[in-house]
Amino acid sequence: IERARSFGGVYHVLNGALAPLDGIGPDDIKMKELIARVSPPAVVREVIIATNATVEGEATALYIARVLKPLGVKTTRLARGLPAGGDLEYSDSATLTSALSGRREL
Repeated sequence: IERARSFGGVYHVLNGALAPLDGIGPDDIKMKELIARVSPPAVVREVIIATNATVEGEATALYIARVLKPLGVKTTRLARGLPAGGDLEYSDSATLTSALSGRREL
């Protein structure tokens, strides 16, 4: 994100993802601190979620969105799909599915 030089906001690092089967819950990934940072009187318009495309990452992203919704904070997620310069033949079905669902008109 830093190398892209296209993000001018601040970060909040969760230090992991929710993994209930491994005993990792919201208190273990700094969710209280995130909620405190975006709660009024803070003026946060958007939280961009950048978790891995794993079951745990998806669960964490959905949890964050659900928790922040009552605070009126817009939550978005980084786009996923085919990398620039990537070959279709080396892409897995999950990547292709994500790329197809996130397509945009030219």
